[in-house]
Amino acid sequence: MDAQDILTALGLEPSHLGTGDHAVTSPIDGSVLARLSLAGPEDTDAAVERAHAAFLKWRTVPPPRRGDLVRLLGEELRANKGALGRLVSMEAGKILSEGLGEVQEMIDICDFAVGLSRQLYGLTIASERPGHRMSETWHPLGAVGVITAFNFPVAVWSWNTCVALVCGDPVVWKPSEKTPLTALACQALLRRAVQRFGAADVPDGLLEVVIGGPDVGERLVDSPLLPLISVTGSIPMGKKVAPRVAARMGRSILELGGNNGAIVAPSADLDLALRSIVFAAAGTCGQRCTTLRRLIVHEDIHAEVVERLHRAYRSLPVGNTLDAGTLVGPLYDESAFERMQAALERARADGGTVTGGERVTEGVPEGGVYVRPAVAEMPDQTEIVRQETFAPILYVLKYREFDQALALHNGVPQGLSSAIYTTDLRESELFLSAAGSDAGIANVNIGPSGAEIGGAFGGEKETGGGRESGSDAWKAYMRRQTQTVNYGRELPLAQGVKFDID
Repeated sequence: MDAQDILTALGLEPSHLGTGDHAVTSPIDGSVLARLSLAGPEDTDAAVERAHAAFLKWRTVPPPRRGDLVRLLGEELRANKGALGRLVSMEAGKILSEGLGEVQEMIDICDFAVGLSRQLYGLTIASERPGHRMSETWHPLGAVGVITAFNFPVAVWSWNTCVALVCGDPVVWKPSEKTPLTALACQALLRRAVQRFGAADVPDGLLEVVIGGPDVGERLVDSPLLPLISVTGSIPMGKKVAPRVAARMGRSILELGGNNGAIVAPSADLDLALRSIVFAAAGTCGQRCTTLRRLIVHEDIHAEVVERLHRAYRSLPVGNTLDAGTLVGPLYDESAFERMQAALERARADGGTVTGGERVTEGVPEGGVYVRPAVAEMPDQTEIVRQETFAPILYVLKYREFDQALALHNGVPQGLSSAIYTTDLRESELFLSAAGSDAGIANVNIGPSGAEIGGAFGGEKETGGGRESGSDAWKAYMRRQTQTVNYGRELPLAQGVKFDID
């Protein structure tokens, strides 16, 4: 099934995808998948206004009924998992199992959101005043702006959108200009769900997709009609977005960089650890926000771990992501390769020993940017180690005492995901304690890469502090209201205040 067949199967008309000036290319081989027109300021404003108008109607639809639409979206995703997963692989450069896995994550969040639609619980509060009842309830917030990155082109959108829809909020989605086709495909699948739901019951503008560059993102960030902006991207991007949203008293969910670390303790099951480490560090060609980038290994097992890492890395199949057996696909583009090489040069200058990292040209499609994942043995956590490079570089450090390992682990500006490999109960519990990992996600005997939708996803420090997906992340998409009802015939004031008039 080629790109045109996939686009047709997903409800897109290929002939409508070839008339614009913006070329959408596949990182697999650099081939052009489509040519699209980009949205301008007026297009973006119109999309926001349609979404706001949709909010005024959608907020009055009962939440379980809103959940029915998300349920139908989940059914469409199940029926089209193969096609959409393949399109993710073609457009984002992921291996096929990861593309399919991303769609499965979308299906899972649909299931979560459907259940959530009947669990938007508030509180009953004891009033100090006789004849009064107090409660807290949650109301829809408004249209939500969602800005996503190329590396998870559809899953992160679904985390936000499925929850937002059951909460009563339409969505204006700006996908990465690198991966707009998957966004258009998701919009088409939602349209199918709407037709089954009953188009008359769904306002126009429930999902608006605006394709464009930073100017479109800035337009969304500054719009007073979008009370919540959810952004996935780099730390510099987040530092620009947050104050602009705050300046208009809006809310933001920031999912930014992750310079994720893992500690390998002397008691670790090394067979289990090595399998986990290699996937976490080399999977998606190092282009996940949860990619393992720093490995902190006890000095007694350091040599063995490094030797086994080298052996595993040499065996990793690098190539076309659509081929069975491939485990490492391409970097997205040439600029990603240049940033990787610059980081490796800095690591060498800091006294590091680098293995791998070279370009792969044989046995891979022409036009793609393929590299051998790199291991950099570092004498210390230097400045380059403290930075996130979006590429398959694993920095390896030594430690002697566990406190030293924790200090190394936490000694970076980012705080997304973390892991420890140990069979020592004290070490694992300390790692998960208030004195342990300072990341938003902490794992024992599994890697930092990847997360289930049941838990709230997000990080601390410069990672942004936002939370998406499961747990109580839904509260970000709603507004809380404290309500008091006086059902008596008297008017007692709180705190015993007296204010009597004749």
